Amino acid sequence: MSRRSIGLVSRPVEALAQIDDWPVEHAAAGVVRGAETWTHGPAERSFAWASVTKLFTAMAVLVAAEEGVLDLDEPAGPPGATVRHLLAHASGLPFDGPRSISQPSKRRIYSNTGFDQLGAFLEAKAEMRFADYLAAAVLGPLRLDGTVLEGPPASGLSGPLVDLLAFGRELRSPTLVAPETLAEATSVAFPGLAGILPDFGRYEPLDWGLGFELRDAKEPHWTGTRNSAPTFGHFGGAGSFLWVDPEAGAACASLADRQFGGWAKEAWPAFSDAVLAELR
Repeated sequence: MSRRSIGLVSRPVEALAQIDDWPVEHAAAGVVRGAETWTHGPAERSFAWASVTKLFTAMAVLVAAEEGVLDLDEPAGPPGATVRHLLAHASGLPFDGPRSISQPSKRRIYSNTGFDQLGAFLEAKAEMRFADYLAAAVLGPLRLDGTVLEGPPASGLSGPLVDLLAFGRELRSPTLVAPETLAEATSVAFPGLAGILPDFGRYEPLDWGLGFELRDAKEPHWTGTRNSAPTFGHFGGAGSFLWVDPEAGAACASLADRQFGGWAKEAWPAFSDAVLAELR
């Protein structure tokens, strides 16, 4: 989907202007719903996406599964783990580091290492560089021309808001994978696992899909109190987030040039609530 075709409109969602009060030098935010897209800030400026990258790595893996390049239930990562475990942060790998700290399916341990291993596994199965597969399977078909992988599969994408919003629209109405595949990926994988959501604390359960964090009843959370339980997405340490709320029929994203911290924990939920109040 090209930037020209995402339907930028002049009528504003006034809540987006809240980013002007954030303690950041540059920020851009936007919403997509149906054929409409609203943005505020430098929507064409490139920002680091950090862990929002994991959504794209997950999508590349889902495409590979549909293409028969790999199977979600084949062994990958540490002993006893599968591709599905790695996607769902249930492999037993730590946040960072190659040695398991738990048996698969026992705990939800958010793992950068797990997603980097996913990238390496897909690279071996596809017999091409992960960056090339990601470009061929996700970035190219969606015409995300400003987005590039400059680092690892867990956190290495950079790009503009317009590209991230285009991906949000894809998640509302998938074309890269079957709707049934995306529905599975945005449903709880390995239900009941407890774990720690980075920067927020321990949740029992810490529900996650196949690469997609699920809001469910988590409190506190980086989305808003108005976000429905089926909301899914991801936030990144670079001050970035993307959520999709199926009940609202909308996706919302924001990018900034300041690392995630207390400012974002305070600003993002209020921002999301204001956006949803205006949309509804």
